[in-house]
Amino acid sequence: MDEVPQWTNTQASRTPAWGAVVSMALGVFGLVTAEFLPASLLTPMALDLGVSEGMAGQAVTATAVVGLITSLLVSAATRSIDRRYVLLGFTLLLIGSNLMVAFAPNIAVLLTGRVLLGIGLGGFWTMSTAVAMRLVPDALVPRALSMIVSGVAAATIVAAPVGSYVGDMFGWRSVFVLATALGVITFVVQFATLPNLAPNAATRLRTLVDVLVRPGVGLGLLAAMLVFAGHFAFFTYIRPHLENITDASITAVSGILLGFGLANFLGSLFGGLLVERSLRRTLMTVPLVMSVLGFGLVSAASMPAASAVMIALWGLAFGAVPVGWSTWLARTVPDQAESAGGLLVAAIQLAIAIGAAGGGLIFDASGAQGVFSVASIVLVLAAVMIFIGVRPRAVAAAA
Repeated sequence: MDEVPQWTNTQASRTPAWGAVVSMALGVFGLVTAEFLPASLLTPMALDLGVSEGMAGQAVTATAVVGLITSLLVSAATRSIDRRYVLLGFTLLLIGSNLMVAFAPNIAVLLTGRVLLGIGLGGFWTMSTAVAMRLVPDALVPRALSMIVSGVAAATIVAAPVGSYVGDMFGWRSVFVLATALGVITFVVQFATLPNLAPNAATRLRTLVDVLVRPGVGLGLLAAMLVFAGHFAFFTYIRPHLENITDASITAVSGILLGFGLANFLGSLFGGLLVERSLRRTLMTVPLVMSVLGFGLVSAASMPAASAVMIALWGLAFGAVPVGWSTWLARTVPDQAESAGGLLVAAIQLAIAIGAAGGGLIFDASGAQGVFSVASIVLVLAAVMIFIGVRPRAVAAAA
């Protein structure tokens, strides 16, 4: 079992601010829900705005690119501002973004709104680990992170089905009005629960380089990027696999994806308990389990029931991944958690792009089974890298 983490003794006796942690989870839920919504609304958005679906799809690209850039710059750019106000500002950007999209008269205004979302998303994610470390005692940080990350899984469950249903019933703009209301609720809860959090005025752009060259950090970020790239290559091509290989109906596909989302939500909560017991073992075992499931999906290509079970298990396993790597970051770079968080978010965004783009090339050449095979190999490679060079900081129990 890993030692109980102790990043600072000053936090050991503090009462956990669980209300603030819940408000952080709400923030993640609102931001990621808004990020995912266009995927289920592209057709009506494109028709209403008079553009192609490909152009409307740039709403997703704009958010991802700006989120990556923001993750690298936000800590230095806001180094003199109380973190409470910075986080509230990101939630205001979420509200403003959804309002702009909901009432956008053209694609230019819509993309501007999505740029605001990218700033909020990248900034909020970058600071989430560092803020969690200041809201609860050290030993409870993995649990707090699992609660925050569960907002992603909840958004995965809600965004696509609710977006599609409400958009079909009341129009796509009404979906973003509802997302705006969710943002307002989040802001109120955060305003009521987030304490004042003094800024880290020592953070500079140079700090990113200083953190990256620390022993084990670069290798850990590379291993994390491989895990996320393998996952997103797999996740992007689940539906083509189910429709073309297992011959599943649209109803069955929807049910399987819902099962994946529910399992992922449970995995994000269960992952916090696994990380508390052994961080390194969790980081190493989860990608191995995912790789076995990937190879299993290739072998069980024509068996829908078996595929459904393995996809749900993949979602359960992946739920522990964001929790695990966020905790690794907190233990490895406790003194520069914001800068390290920016590097991790940037690595994940790059992994998403690589996984989706590389998976597309492989899919065109050898179909979904080829994607799953390569993704599984990448996950094995990540596990080997973790075994060889990722060593979470050994720390003593808090007094």
